[in-house]
Amino acid sequence: MKSAQQIIKLAKNTLDIESSAISGLKKLITSDFFETVKLVFFSKGRVVCTGIGKSAIIAQKITATFNSTGTPAVYMHAADAIHGDLGIIQKEDIVICISKSGNTPEIKVLAPLLKSAGNKLIAMVGDTKSFLAAHADFILDTTVEKEACPHNLAPTSSSTAQLAMGDALAVCLLEYRGFTKQDFARFHPGGSLGKRLYLKVGDVYVNNAKPEVKPGDSIKDVIITISANRLGATAVVEKGKLKGIITDGDLRRMLEKKGIDNNVTAKDIMCKTPKTVTPDTMASDAFQMMKSNNITQVIVEEKGKYVGFVHLHDLLREGIF
Repeated sequence: MKSAQQIIKLAKNTLDIESSAISGLKKLITSDFFETVKLVFFSKGRVVCTGIGKSAIIAQKITATFNSTGTPAVYMHAADAIHGDLGIIQKEDIVICISKSGNTPEIKVLAPLLKSAGNKLIAMVGDTKSFLAAHADFILDTTVEKEACPHNLAPTSSSTAQLAMGDALAVCLLEYRGFTKQDFARFHPGGSLGKRLYLKVGDVYVNNAKPEVKPGDSIKDVIITISANRLGATAVVEKGKLKGIITDGDLRRMLEKKGIDNNVTAKDIMCKTPKTVTPDTMASDAFQMMKSNNITQVIVEEKGKYVGFVHLHDLLREGIF
């Protein structure tokens, strides 16, 4: 049985080999990479990503990355393609075929069929002298020195290199087409990343209570209002206009200094310069305001009028963090 030190050393060695494989790709980027970016960008069709074995799994991931960053793509297993799924490919589609050897039987059947159909073929391949490379319009070279597998057999460094090359291609296309944060949010509306880009304060605060007191209200009224609404604060409002805020922290500090004084009113302990946001403020910006000021709630104002509170818990519940 291997010792803990041996296992840790093996793990670090694996990461070193794979890191070296990715770094080595930089010298393999040629004009074919640029031509591929242009071809995909100006295409009226989709990108069809295909492969066999572990390369097929990488093709699935690259397909997902393309779709999430504005490049329409579909996945097709190379073996299924030659048994009926070739109909997935449309006339204007571009095919990216991923293979370490470029010489598997399925690839040797598929590549000529694609060429005869008139589809452009991009080879992401670890052997630039392979059958696949010879039939490709452009080559994305993912040659690696060795696999991280001790026997140099299991696809490890090679599949990592394929994944990294796919990411490089997706990122370049993203930049080429001017893909924005707003575009990203449109494609990711259900996740926390998307929410950080599209969720606004106005989508959240409306579900909260709207605690308020007047400047002349007693300390008892203030305590009751804060306790009843469970937001840890109340706004101080006069004729609809915001005058200040009182938090439960303000109450504690007052009691520590003065004890209970029935003559104290809201205006005596309120903060006259509360942090505020508008309903159009991005929820992520409200979160950053709370974080930087070490507070748990901010007042929401609209056109100079107090309309409510947004609390830290609201944003955490929505996945804004």
